[in-house]
Amino acid sequence: MTDSTDSSSTPSGKSPGRPKYRNFRKVGYRPTSGGEKPAEAGSRRGTPESGSPATQPTREVRQDQPDEKDAEATSPAGGTPSPKSAKVAEPVTPAAAPSLQPAEVVTATLPPATPWQAPPRYPAAAAAMQTPGLPFMPWWRPPTTGAPSKALIAGLAAGLAGAFLAVPNNGIGWFLAGLAGIGGVLFYSGKPTVERALWLAAALAFLAMGFLRAAEWVFPLSLLASMLCGSIAMAGGKTVKGLVFGAVGVGLAAFRSIPWVAKGFRRRGPVGIRPFISVGVALVLLVVFGSLLAGADKAFGDFFESLVPELEIGEYVRMAFYGVVAALGALGACYLVAAPAEIDEDAELKPGSLRLKDYGLPVGVLVLLFAGFVGTQLAVLFGGEAYVMKTAGVTFAEYARSGFWQLLWVTVLTLGVIAGVARFAVKQTQREQLWLKALLGALAVLTLVIVASALSRMWFYQQAYGWTVLRLLVASCEVWLAVVYLMVIAGGISLRARWLPKAVVATGAAFFLAVVVMNPERVVADYNVSRFEATQKIDTYYLSQLSEDAVPALVRLPEQERSCALRYIKNRKAAVVEKDWREWNLARHQAEKSLESVAVTEVTCEDAYSGER
Repeated sequence: MTDSTDSSSTPSGKSPGRPKYRNFRKVGYRPTSGGEKPAEAGSRRGTPESGSPATQPTREVRQDQPDEKDAEATSPAGGTPSPKSAKVAEPVTPAAAPSLQPAEVVTATLPPATPWQAPPRYPAAAAAMQTPGLPFMPWWRPPTTGAPSKALIAGLAAGLAGAFLAVPNNGIGWFLAGLAGIGGVLFYSGKPTVERALWLAAALAFLAMGFLRAAEWVFPLSLLASMLCGSIAMAGGKTVKGLVFGAVGVGLAAFRSIPWVAKGFRRRGPVGIRPFISVGVALVLLVVFGSLLAGADKAFGDFFESLVPELEIGEYVRMAFYGVVAALGALGACYLVAAPAEIDEDAELKPGSLRLKDYGLPVGVLVLLFAGFVGTQLAVLFGGEAYVMKTAGVTFAEYARSGFWQLLWVTVLTLGVIAGVARFAVKQTQREQLWLKALLGALAVLTLVIVASALSRMWFYQQAYGWTVLRLLVASCEVWLAVVYLMVIAGGISLRARWLPKAVVATGAAFFLAVVVMNPERVVADYNVSRFEATQKIDTYYLSQLSEDAVPALVRLPEQERSCALRYIKNRKAAVVEKDWREWNLARHQAEKSLESVAVTEVTCEDAYSGER
């Protein structure tokens, strides 16, 4: 069925019939927006094709890309298409057909969904793949690949060294185990930086105290200090947040390295497990056939038993524990190299909210209080013992002993006050900066004078009663606090002290290492022996509680005092027997040589200072 307009638009008066959509595969449906006017759509796409029903969606034929038949039918001269190839009817003017109404443009829509056809699903835009981190540590993302062979070798070497070299007592085995672990980590990480090399050298130096010093309290503290230095060496850190993470970084990385190592084994497949299976099978065969052959011949049995160490169940448990801890520590260090924590330590801190009217009065009160105390200390310093006995009613030694610990706590707490105010105070204007420098600077200087007063009290205290290990350690701590306050004063001049947290930790480690290298028990014993030679006063009971570190100094005493000071040490030395070369200790070796040259007899000993200290 054709329309009347179609017959008038053809030259022969015949209906052209159904048009041929030759460009359908190239063009397809071209739906138009519902708000477009029919006349405008026709002006862009031409008059709707004749014979098209009203319900059929419109199809657009692009005239800028004609097919081959249209190109042949076009005249080169005028470019007018021939009647045979005409596909689009010319528009009819309103004058020629006044009753012509433009056909309604129907927008092409998708057919309704049927029960057998689900709605189409279009793939969403692929988001950038990101490796997730821990929820509370998003700045520390795990590595994308598994553990390489070098990391596995480092963990294996550290684990074997920890299992077979670390012993219950302090000895050279601990130093060798630490040397193997650090060597394995450097084998994986490569040449270290200068800062990392210094921290690792400090860790090894603390482990060396295991065979250089015999004091039982030195080795645990040295072991903790070694772990701290090793963790900071691998994790780094400059600010307080970075140093806190650096102190526990290797421990946290040890647990996070477990899936990293598992992924490394899965990547290698069965080949990565075959060496371990081979070692296990070899051990089983050695035990089975070795036992049978040892039972067959007594001479071979004795030889075989001499090769196999006598280990109890507790020994195996200890070896397994030390080996696992050492392996996890080395793998954690390697993990920090493969996936370092991205802590933004260079970011500007949030401005503080404490204004001058908030902290001015509390800090000012402390300054006035410390100024009054310092004035009193100057009077004591110039007045001497007579002034103290007149005003306080106690001896000079009792005066020194009673106030030292309070001054130590004042020094530590004041350091926290200065750090808190400096962090949260507003420092926008020059006036606020000037007041902050004046108040905190005065507080730091006065506290430095209090530190000097505490050290002078300790000096008078040991003059009256002699040195002990505790007094020597606390006095060394006071000296370190004095250095810290000097650094605080230097950083407060410019109010820019981002170097201060790491400097405090580094100087603390250096001071403790200097103390243990100094051999505190030997120093205490030497001083008390020299004091006895001058005053004939000595506390032999306290000296007998020291370790073998003090023996070379105690052998200088007369026979009575020497026997009282060395009898417990000699009995303890006889009870402690080194099982093998891993427990060798230089201080115990020197003490044994010193005790061989003197006689220690059973005498009656008195404790002259038991009730006075």
